[in-house]
Amino acid sequence: MVELVGIGAGAALTLIVVALHYAKGTGWEAPEDISQEVLEQRAATVPETDFPEPYNRSIGGGGAAAIPAGEAGELGEGEEEEEDAGFDPDDIADDEVEYYEIEFEKEGETIEVANNETILDAGEEEGWDLPYACRQGQCISCSGQIQDGPAEEYIRHSQNDSLMDDDMDEGYCLTCVAYPTAEFSIETGESP
Repeated sequence: MVELVGIGAGAALTLIVVALHYAKGTGWEAPEDISQEVLEQRAATVPETDFPEPYNRSIGGGGAAAIPAGEAGELGEGEEEEEDAGFDPDDIADDEVEYYEIEFEKEGETIEVANNETILDAGEEEGWDLPYACRQGQCISCSGQIQDGPAEEYIRHSQNDSLMDDDMDEGYCLTCVAYPTAEFSIETGESP
């Protein structure tokens, strides 16, 4: 009987001490959140770039394709580099805009794409998560393969720093800067 009274008194005393401790408080305060300040300091040390978005969606950093030494791409003696400046889709007048049925094979759908809209933009408007990185035709992260023949017969690039003529003959294009000129089927996410 004495043990029960002792245990009960000990438990009651413990509860009173715990209640007083929490009523008084621990005195501990959370430190000030400095995460935003740290992020701003780090951002200030990173140089500005011309890229509209970081290389966050490409595999392997979205680097541009390299040209092996001695292969096509190097100018031979007496050859001159062709000047292919592409075209400006903003120069297409509203009454000259044409629409083409483009079949996206991996997505299993066919959509209409205007000749002043890129293949990538049209796919993203449908809510598809298509690969890309630079959005300027300087890498091959957004490349796709036109299944119907050489790319030159179906699209125009406004900029192309990465694909060789052989690649385009095999149907490869850069969807971020490719504008349709005819109807075709494309397999997105395919690289030369």
